[in-house]
Amino acid sequence: MTHVYRIGCAAGFSGDRTDVARPIVDEFVRLGEPACLIFETLAERTLALAQLERRQNRDAGYEPLLAEMLEPILVDCVTNHIPIIGNFGAANPEGAARLIAKIAKAKGLPQLKIAIIKGDEISDSIFIDYLSEPDKVSLSQSTLVSANVYLGAREICDALNDGAQVVVTGRVADPALTVGPLMAHFKKSWDDWNFLGQATMAGHLLECGAQVTGGYFADPGVKDIPGLSNLGFPIVEFDVLGNCCVTKALNTGGLVTRMTVTEQLLYELHDPACYLTPDVTADIGQAQITELSGNRVALTNVLGHPRPATLKANICIDGGWLAEAEISYAGHHAQERAKLAGQIIRERLSAELDLRIDYIGSASVFVSDDGAGPSFTAQGGFEDIRLRVAAAHHNQATANRVCREVTALYTCGPAGGGGVRTSLRPRLNTLVAYLPRDLIHASYEFFLGE
Repeated sequence: MTHVYRIGCAAGFSGDRTDVARPIVDEFVRLGEPACLIFETLAERTLALAQLERRQNRDAGYEPLLAEMLEPILVDCVTNHIPIIGNFGAANPEGAARLIAKIAKAKGLPQLKIAIIKGDEISDSIFIDYLSEPDKVSLSQSTLVSANVYLGAREICDALNDGAQVVVTGRVADPALTVGPLMAHFKKSWDDWNFLGQATMAGHLLECGAQVTGGYFADPGVKDIPGLSNLGFPIVEFDVLGNCCVTKALNTGGLVTRMTVTEQLLYELHDPACYLTPDVTADIGQAQITELSGNRVALTNVLGHPRPATLKANICIDGGWLAEAEISYAGHHAQERAKLAGQIIRERLSAELDLRIDYIGSASVFVSDDGAGPSFTAQGGFEDIRLRVAAAHHNQATANRVCREVTALYTCGPAGGGGVRTSLRPRLNTLVAYLPRDLIHASYEFFLGE
């Protein structure tokens, strides 16, 4: 490859490990070449949950682990000119920027140029006409929690070109965290579709963190991965021609192979020839994956086509209450006692609640919602079964009946039940709309402090 720009990913979701950025930053400092660091912490419902948190506390609503993620590496990134880009702003990018500025000040850094991407949060007056009729009915019968459109990479690129040292976003498309810095560094045109397609798929490889370095790939005896307790997070090397190479930092666990890259490349891809993003329609129909030496895999020949005419919006609405309760049965006839307990719960509650009943340890993942699907057999029977009962209802007290009835199994149910755990929490439902681009006005601004 010719001159490359490196992008490391130090988070694949909210709640990911917070000590994984250090090896990436150390690698960048050692190499002394242009690079940036991204944090992808915003799954589809993470943002709605963050909106609920902000309703309770106007200063909350951004990534709760943000300080733990950035404190260990912020000084090194700033002094070595390694920009940080993250969607860790969630529902409160200004709050995230405020915290980052506070961390920088505590560490003796000059005032940072922290850019905040704006425009993803939208109102019902914008999206209502673009919902399906059934979704309009659902919205009318519920309460709006959040509505956010997936922005692209242009504002990230512009902020970096304007000198941003940290870019804080809310809802952007996951690959945009990678596309933005690549477009800023290589100064490509926004209709260079092949470059955008390749950059997007590089971002797709990075966006789930350690999935591409062997974490989610691991399967003992089938796909063995060394050093999973010290798993290295991914780095992409990208050149002006759009070629990319996936690797990881030195002295970290995990593997980067043709198989790990192929699995992640196909992850959540509905149509390999038509992967829709805000910036481009990516096409991996002719892509080539080449395994090199030393945990290095090249991805080439990704194509790009003009971007879609619309932008996707996720609309989250109040879904009532979700109740979950579990109890364990162990020893002789454990499965039979668990099934009897499930039958008791069904007889007492099924008239008012749609129940899901699982027998964890016997059958849970592959059964129907009512728990009536096939069970796996084990020689000598199952000796450890955990009964799980779940139900959702718009009324909190009605949903809570699940928790009360499972707790009552301590003495009212079959013998030997124990370890009851219950939870009752708000439930969110998601609607989707596709909006014309001219309705959305994205921008960026620099955080000016208090």
